[in-house]
Amino acid sequence: MPNQDGTRLPFQQVDVFASQPLRGNPLAVVVGADALGDERMAAFANWTNLSETTFLLQPRQAGADYRLRIFTPSAELPFAGHPTLGSCHVWLASGGVPRGGDIIQECEAGLIRIRRGAAGQLFFAAPPLRRGGPLEPGLLAKVARGLGLAPDAVVASSWVDNGPGWLAVLLRSRAEVLAVRPDYAALGGLRVGVAGAWDEMADGAEAQFEVRAFTAGGYEDPVTGSLNASLAQWLIGSGIAPPSYVASQGTALGRAGRVQVERDGAEIWVGGAVTSCIEGTVRL
Repeated sequence: MPNQDGTRLPFQQVDVFASQPLRGNPLAVVVGADALGDERMAAFANWTNLSETTFLLQPRQAGADYRLRIFTPSAELPFAGHPTLGSCHVWLASGGVPRGGDIIQECEAGLIRIRRGAAGQLFFAAPPLRRGGPLEPGLLAKVARGLGLAPDAVVASSWVDNGPGWLAVLLRSRAEVLAVRPDYAALGGLRVGVAGAWDEMADGAEAQFEVRAFTAGGYEDPVTGSLNASLAQWLIGSGIAPPSYVASQGTALGRAGRVQVERDGAEIWVGGAVTSCIEGTVRL
C-alpha cells in the first residue's frame, strides 16, 4: 500500500559511530514521512529488522528544526542515541538548515540539542540520569553470574539509567570486557553495560575505554548512544574517566565503533561519525 500521495519517499541507511561503512551501528531513515500512519511506520521498522528505524517529519513544537519518530522492530522509543545522530545526519544531507547554532530535534522525549564537531561529527547533549548509585548486593551478584564473572572481577558498579533502564559494571581491563560471554537467561531481562579501561601499551591510544551493551532482548548492541551517555556521567562524575575520552564498542561483533565523549561545563556531549551506506527511495 503506497503512502497517501502515491509518491516514493527518500530513504537512507547509515552507519553510526563509524567513519567507514559496515563498522558501526546501522540505522534506516525515511525522509518526509508525515503522511505515514503509526501502523505503517511500525510495519516498516519490523520489516527492516534493524535495532531502530526512524522517520523524519515536520516539527510541531516551536523552536524545533525537525521531528523524529523512532521504532524498534516491536515498539516505538521516545529517544535513542544512535538514531538521533544518524537521523540528524540524514536531515542535514537532505538539505536541512538549523534555525540557530544548535540543531533542535523534536521527539517523544522532548527537544534534543545536537551540534556539529570540528571534524564533521555530530554530538547530542546527554539526558540526565533517572537513577544512579551502586547496585544492590543481590542484583550485583545476579549480574556477575549472568556475565560469567568472579565476584571480585567487578571494580565498581552503578545504575546508569537515563530512560532505557541501563545498569553498568566496570572491569579491570579491555581484555576482561572482551572475554565476557553473557548468559541472557541468567541476566533475566536486565540491560547491562560493561566497561573497562584500555591499556595504552597493550591496546593502543585510539580509545580509553572498551564498552559492551547487553540488551533486555537477549542480544549485544553494536554501538550504543544511550548507554555511553549514561556511562559518561558515571565515569566522569566519579573521577574514573577524564572529562573527554573515546570509547570503543562493537569489537566483539567485528565492528569498530568509536564514541566521543566531551564535558562542556555541566553538560556531557556524546557523538561520533556517521557514514551513509544506502541511498534511494522506498515505497510504503
